[in-house]
Amino acid sequence: MNRDIQNVRTLGSSLFDKVNASRVLLVGAGGIGCELLKNLVMSGFKNIEIDLDTIDISNLNRQFLFQRQHVKKAKAHVAKESALRFNPSVNIVSHQANIMDSEYSLSWFSSFDVVFNALDNLEARRYVNQMCLVARVPLIETGTTGYLGQAYVIEKDKTECFDCQPKETPKSYPVCTIRSTPSQPIHCIVWAKSYLFNQLFGNAEEEEPQESDEENKEELAALAQETKALNEIKASMGTDSYPRKVFEKVFTTDINRLLSMEDMWKNRDRKPVPLDYYKLSSADNKEEDKDDNDTGLEDQKMWNLHKCFDMFKDSLERLSKRAMGGNILSFDKDDDDAMDFVTATANLRAHIFNIPQKSRFQVKSMAGNIIPAIATTNAIIAGIAVMKSFAVFRGESNTTKRIYLRTVTRQPKLLYPENPSSPNPLCGVCSAPSARVNVDIDTTKLADIVNTLVVKKIGMDLEDVSIMDKSRLLYDMDLEENLELPLTQLQIRDGTILRVVSDDHGQIDLVLQQKPGITVVEAIDPLVPKKIKKENQMKRALDEEDNNQNGGGNDVKKSKTTTAPSTSAQSSKHAGAADDVVIVPEDDDLIMVN
Repeated sequence: MNRDIQNVRTLGSSLFDKVNASRVLLVGAGGIGCELLKNLVMSGFKNIEIDLDTIDISNLNRQFLFQRQHVKKAKAHVAKESALRFNPSVNIVSHQANIMDSEYSLSWFSSFDVVFNALDNLEARRYVNQMCLVARVPLIETGTTGYLGQAYVIEKDKTECFDCQPKETPKSYPVCTIRSTPSQPIHCIVWAKSYLFNQLFGNAEEEEPQESDEENKEELAALAQETKALNEIKASMGTDSYPRKVFEKVFTTDINRLLSMEDMWKNRDRKPVPLDYYKLSSADNKEEDKDDNDTGLEDQKMWNLHKCFDMFKDSLERLSKRAMGGNILSFDKDDDDAMDFVTATANLRAHIFNIPQKSRFQVKSMAGNIIPAIATTNAIIAGIAVMKSFAVFRGESNTTKRIYLRTVTRQPKLLYPENPSSPNPLCGVCSAPSARVNVDIDTTKLADIVNTLVVKKIGMDLEDVSIMDKSRLLYDMDLEENLELPLTQLQIRDGTILRVVSDDHGQIDLVLQQKPGITVVEAIDPLVPKKIKKENQMKRALDEEDNNQNGGGNDVKKSKTTTAPSTSAQSSKHAGAADDVVIVPEDDDLIMVN
C-alpha cells in the first residue's frame, strides 16, 4: 500500500490508475527482462505475463533474479517467484515456451495493453513486432550490447516498426543458443573455443554443489554430479583415460542431459544424437577422408567424423602436456594445437546436431571475440523502457523520443534522444493494408477465403491473384489444388497473415482470427488493397529467404503443406542522426565474430 501511495505521488492519480489496471506482456526474462520485471512490479503494474527459456549458470552474474539453485529451471517461473518478493500484491503469470508457438494466438496478444520486448534473436523479435502490429498493441522494443543500448515505442500507423529499416546481419549469436540449441556451424565453433577450451585448459569457474532441500533436491543432485565429473576429468589429465572422459562428458553425457529437457525439443525438427566413444575407436569403423573438394591445401580439406575423433584425441594430448602443472592456456587462432582442438570438437558437436561441418581453414577464419553483457546497461535500458510505457498510457506514442545509450558521442552525454520516425511506406511488414478476418480454422478451406473475400468482396480476378504465408506460396494458377485443402492442412493457424497480391488491385494482408463454430468467413475491417512498389511487394518473403541462407533453412517458394522456413537469430543495426550506432538485439552475452 505504501508503495502504491508513492507511485500515485510520482505518476499522478490518472496515469497511476491506467498503469494499475493495465495488462502487460514481457517477452524475455534475461538481462534486460530481469531489470524490466523488477521495475514493472515496483512501478504500479499489477497484471504481468512473462515468457522465456531455462536458466544457465552463465546467466547468474547479470540476471539478478536468478541464483545458483535455479540453474536449469524455467526463467519465467523463477523470475515470477523472485519478483513477487518486491511486491507480493502483483499478479504475475509465467510461461515456459516459444513465443511463436500456436498457443500464443492473435487473440492472446490482443488481450494486452502494452508488450515489452527483451528478446535475444531476430526471428522472435520480428514475430512479436508483427503480432503487435496486427493486434494493434503498442510494443516497447529494447536491446543492448556491451555499453550500447536502445529503447523505443512501436505502434501501428504512428511510428515505424521493427522492420521499417533494413536489418544488417553482423555475425552475432546469443550464448544460450550456443550452449543448448546450436543451429549453425559458428555456434559450434564458438562453443568449442569459448567454453570447452576454457573449461579444460583456461581459467573456468567451477560449479559448487549446494546444500540439498526438498524443493531443489533433484536439480542440485544433477549439478553435484556434473561438478564431480568435471573434477574427475581435470584430475585425470595426462592419463590414458583422459580423452575418453572428456569425450563422454561433452559428447555423450551432456547431450543426454539436453535430451532429457523434453520441452526444449518438442517443436524442433531434429533432436541431437550423442556420440559413442568406443564405436568411434573401433578400427573397423574407420573410413578414408573425403577429398571431393581437395585443393591441395591440407587446411581446406573437410574432416570426416573419424578424422575429427582422432584429431580430438591427439590435440587434447598435446594441450594437456602444455597445461600440466597448473599452466593456464588461452585460445590463439595461430596456435596449431588450439586450432586442431577447436576444429575437431566443433565438428563433432556439429555432427551431433546435424549441422554442416567446416574445414580447419574456415574454422580459423570464423573464430571471434566475446562482448560481455553489462548489467548497468541493461538496468538503464529497462528503466527507459518503463518510462516509454508511461508515455504510451498518456497517449504520446507518436511523440515520445527513441533513446540510444552510447559511450562515444559528439555531445557530452550518454543518452541520445531521436525523434520517432513515421512508418516507412515501403516497409514490407507494416506498409501493406491489413484486415482482420474471423474464420473457423478447423473447418474452413482456402477456397472459402478466396471466394468469399478475395473474389466477391475485393473483386480480384483469380487468374491475377497469388496468396502467400511469409515465404510460402499457397495459391496461384499453378496451385489450384490447394484451394480445396483445409487451412489446418496448409499449416495455417490463429494469427497467420495471408498476403494477397494482385497486379491490378495491389495487395492486402488478411489476418486470420480463430472463431470456432462460425460457418462463414467474416472480415471485421475494411478490405481495401493498396498498390505498393513491385520491388517491395515480396520483401517479406525475400527477407525470410535471405535469413534462410544465413541460418541454414531450406528455401521453400512453393509448398502445399510445408512449414515456412525459420530465420536465424541475427543482430540489427539502426543508424542514428549523428553517428552510426550498432544496436544488437541481445540482452545476453553477445558473441561477435570478426
